[in-house]
This record gives sequence, C-alpha cells and structure tokens, in this order.
Amino acid sequence: MALPATRRFRRGKVYRTRDLGPLGKNTSRLAKALVQEGVLLKLAGGLYVHPRIGKFGPVPPTDEELMRAFLGGSPFVFTGPDRWNLLGLGSTAMFSARLVYNTKRSGELELGGKRFLLRRVRFPARPDPEWFVVDLLENHRMAGVSREMLEENLGAALRAGRFAVQKLKAVASEYGTKSTQALVARAARAAAQPAD
Repeated sequence: MALPATRRFRRGKVYRTRDLGPLGKNTSRLAKALVQEGVLLKLAGGLYVHPRIGKFGPVPPTDEELMRAFLGGSPFVFTGPDRWNLLGLGSTAMFSARLVYNTKRSGELELGGKRFLLRRVRFPARPDPEWFVVDLLENHRMAGVSREMLEENLGAALRAGRFAVQKLKAVASEYGTKSTQALVARAARAAAQPAD
C-alpha cells in the first residue's frame, strides 16, 4: 500500500480514523499501515497521534488536543482540582483523572494513557475565575472542603478584591443551585461589612 506523504500530518496533532478519509477509501487499513510505518501512534480505538519527537522519544499529545479530537471539536472545559486549588479558597484536592465538562458525553475513559472524567453539563464559552468559584462551591464534596470553610474564605477573598462580587453573583445565578446562590450572597454581605 502506498502511504501518503507524512507532511500532511502535523506533529502533536491527534487524528480520528475518519480524518484519514481524504487520504484513502479504507481508513482503518490506512491507519494500521501508518502505525506500522511509525507515522502515527495509536492512542485508543480510532484515535492516533502524529507525535512530536523529544530528546527521549515521542512526546504525548496535550490533554487539550486529546479532548479536541475525542469530542470531535465540540466545546469543552477542564475543571477540577487543578483549577479549584488555584482559587485560594481552601481546596487542596487531587484527582487521578482530569475533570472535563463537555456537550457530548459523560463517563470515565482513558486516552493515550491518561484518565478523564467527562460530564455533560452546561458551562460558559470562556470560563472566568468567578465561574470556577461557583463550580467549586457546587462540587465541594469532590474537592473535600466544607461549604462553611468555603463561605468564610470566599468572604475574605471578596474583601481583598480577588473576585468581582457582581460577576460572581451573576454566575451563581446562572450556574449555581439556590444554596450556592445563598452562600455567595452571604459571603458578599460579610465582605461588605467593615473589618473589626
């Protein structure tokens, strides 16, 4: 089988079997041949990467590139401990899988040796820190932190001007439960009180 020129593939990009359609009619056979030739590496059923080559061999694709290909370009956002812990509200959680909100699928899967926990939920196109605060409040059990501690720390953070109060209230109203909205309102009131 004559293989297509490798210059058609971009290093670090993840391809689905169907992406090979313009290169030949039997995409499964073509993918298998490209793997045998070392042009592509198989990541999971129907997913392949044209690897970047580093000092110690092939470099794995980024999580963003894996999700882009797996979800077929549909919107997604990474959330979870790596975002929550940066907020400085008391969360120090660690997960063995990355939490990914998307518009297509829910479930846990492994791609390219990495684990992902997918949830099909609503999220903004460009999440800002206030949205991640609301997301943490909604997932406080997963993060291993109490709502009481979060409320206290959020009040202090709002007092220090680390988050925009009105934006936080608007995000809580759109994406949070009634109890999250009430917590945000209480934290905002506490932040507005003069310090003792």
